[in-house]
Amino acid sequence: MINSRTKFGTLFTFFILIVSGTTFAQLDIGRRTTAITYPLDEQVTVAFRGTTRFPRMKGEARIRRTSRNGTQIDLSVSKMPRPFELGKGYATYVLWAISPEGQIDNLGEIKRRGFFEFDSKISVTTRLQTFALIITAEPHFLVRRPSQEIMLENLNPVARSGRVIATIPAVQYFGNASDYFRDARTPEIAEVDYSKTPSTILQAKQAIALARFAGADRDATEELESAEALLQTAEEAWRAGRPEETVDVTARSSIATAVKAESVAMTRREAREARNEKTRTDAEMRALEDKLTDAMNQIEDLRAELSAETRDKELSQRDVQNFQNQIRDLRAENGRLREEVGRLQLESSNLKARISAYENREREAETQRQREERIAAIEANQPALMTALRRFGAVTKNERGIVLTLPENFWSAIRSTSFAAGSDSKLLAISELLANNPDYRITIESHTDNSGDLVELEILTQQRSQALANRMSEFGVAGDRIQPRGMGSHTPIAPNTTNANRARNRRVHMILVPTI
Repeated sequence: MINSRTKFGTLFTFFILIVSGTTFAQLDIGRRTTAITYPLDEQVTVAFRGTTRFPRMKGEARIRRTSRNGTQIDLSVSKMPRPFELGKGYATYVLWAISPEGQIDNLGEIKRRGFFEFDSKISVTTRLQTFALIITAEPHFLVRRPSQEIMLENLNPVARSGRVIATIPAVQYFGNASDYFRDARTPEIAEVDYSKTPSTILQAKQAIALARFAGADRDATEELESAEALLQTAEEAWRAGRPEETVDVTARSSIATAVKAESVAMTRREAREARNEKTRTDAEMRALEDKLTDAMNQIEDLRAELSAETRDKELSQRDVQNFQNQIRDLRAENGRLREEVGRLQLESSNLKARISAYENREREAETQRQREERIAAIEANQPALMTALRRFGAVTKNERGIVLTLPENFWSAIRSTSFAAGSDSKLLAISELLANNPDYRITIESHTDNSGDLVELEILTQQRSQALANRMSEFGVAGDRIQPRGMGSHTPIAPNTTNANRARNRRVHMILVPTI
């Protein structure tokens, strides 16, 4: 369990507001729930409701405060959606306790059960006595503050004895709106990743991305490399079929190391910025001190001259007046110089901002030009590419991209996932052609007729698509360009009423989509 104490007023942190008839503006629609004061040594039942985005979710907790420093929570949840449905960046769920004073506790991860909507349980302890409970979707289980994806929140309590439980019915809050969730470097979790990849590995990838987002590439390289090495070890252990506990321990170590890298990077960046600011301030102060020293030296020289001319009363009086006027002028000049330094600093700052804006516009224009040139090159090459692809099957172009339809004779039998004799030479030729056209993503969609069990047909088509993807990777096509998909018998192109129609439905589509 991770405790995090964050106070109201910090610009980018999660915060709690106790509202008594006063409304506060928020970035998103504010969430409101009930803080409950749990009596000592009495079991209290608390129901949970899903937020408006996921109203089908439900939950129930049995809560007992067993001592002055401990409250036991046994929570059951149901109909939890898959985190990737919420958008990129989310890989798991976390339970939070929120006190009216602004303290928040990360009580622990709600682990997924299965691939589709799942039910789960968690038993945890918090030192809080009065608190509200919420469940949020998060990038990983070690986050220190909740996101804005609030899934469940508690309702009013029910005690076995029927007694009235003290509550604070107007706890209002909204979550962390970090730019990480909109950053292009945030890893997306696809449905196939979620179904096949252990949750902790997905979380480790998100934790490492968060560390990079915080600047760990520059300011915490050793910690970041350690986290990446642990993630690689966990992935290799998972692919090698090692025990789930071994993979989980290594992946969680990667998450913890990535969180450390994120913290170290933020601390070092703040220290560097503070040092830079101090250096700038010191330089400005030295320049001002030099000017002041020069002025004071001039004043001392004038005073020395005044002392030397005291022998002549009239000249002395006149010189004294002159010297006093010069001193006043020098002091005025000194003040003017200070104002001039401030003005020059402001002009320098404005000039840097204008230069930065100009450079940004130049970069954007160059990026747009390169993109337009790339689009033009891809479009110019498409007729030749389609002509070359027609050697291997029917080629069409639609809103999805260029579609190459491979015939059934690529396979050794109707329900086989092994290739027919001579297919490798065709696949080698196709792979060489696609490897030489790297500006396309390739989706392999395998279809079949409806003869047989639907689940088995989906497995068959998925295995066929994966076999084609593997073989093309062996022949030189980058694996990250290929997405294999098994479509089963769900999208026929002809009624499955005759052998000829069923043969037409047994097909493979290679869909080429430009990466622009």
